[in-house]
Amino acid sequence: MDIKKTRTFDAAEIDQRLLFGQNDVFLRIIESRFLCKIIARGEKVIIEGPPEDVERVLRLLSDLVTRLKLGDIITEQYLNYAIAMVQENGQGPAKAISTEALLTSALKKAIKPKTIGQSQYVEAVDKNDIVFSIGPAGTGKTYLAVAMAVAELKANRVNRIVFTRPAVEAGESLGFLPGDIRAKVDPYLRPVYDALYDMLQPDKIHKLLEIGVIEIAPLAFMRGRTLNEAFVVLDEAQNTTSAQMKMFLTRIGEKSKAVITGDITQIDLDDRHASGLVKVQTILKNIRGIKFIYLTEKDVIRHHLVQNIIKAYEKYENLKKKS
Repeated sequence: MDIKKTRTFDAAEIDQRLLFGQNDVFLRIIESRFLCKIIARGEKVIIEGPPEDVERVLRLLSDLVTRLKLGDIITEQYLNYAIAMVQENGQGPAKAISTEALLTSALKKAIKPKTIGQSQYVEAVDKNDIVFSIGPAGTGKTYLAVAMAVAELKANRVNRIVFTRPAVEAGESLGFLPGDIRAKVDPYLRPVYDALYDMLQPDKIHKLLEIGVIEIAPLAFMRGRTLNEAFVVLDEAQNTTSAQMKMFLTRIGEKSKAVITGDITQIDLDDRHASGLVKVQTILKNIRGIKFIYLTEKDVIRHHLVQNIIKAYEKYENLKKKS
């Protein structure tokens, strides 16, 4: 015989429209992810189902209320993330994610961390001069790096931003591609451009590029330089060799910050073991002022099914290694 439990959640202290979603859509999402029936009656939410799931839903609703009290809004993305956290460890993420916006986008949208891992990433960049952000696609590694760079520039804490990336597919020569250097490297730094256009008006970006305040260049062009008072981002760092990684890191000058992002499951080098991002974790792991942040499928902020896709591929790869 199935044992069921009924509990009531009091939502009187918060705007129910923000908590329940338009036409109670958030409650329907919660209902679909737990073995519970959820009914909203005025300021009360009645939850009926297996005792364990009922308690989880109560903790989830409390987390959503906490998030609203902190001044944030509940989105479907946050709700799905909070559900996953409650299902995994019984606790919601509300207090562990910063509500402070890094900056306001060109479309007047506040850009801020959306997961615990992202919040740790932002905090690490604030407190350290060199930060490595390692994790799968969709975790916001590049996007947040661009946001933090733009925020530092706007606050006059740096004089310029430099974005770079190894052009592995073009063998780093780039000579056979048509156009000037920007045209040659643009295809490899498209995610950076996409993020920039989210954060700044197009005419502002074009002006900053023209005067060199924002620089976008292939990694090969970093050799021999010293980058002072700059926020430097090395994207797709899993495709650097160990020599390239050393070359890049030794370009960092006074009053500069560097963020290195990459996904060590997506190495395009012929010899995967030669990846500079793989080796640097051992070489620099105990140096003060350098921080490694590891993002996981839990930090994916795309469609919620992307987390399941990443998990499925990881399971498949692990089975292949064992066979």
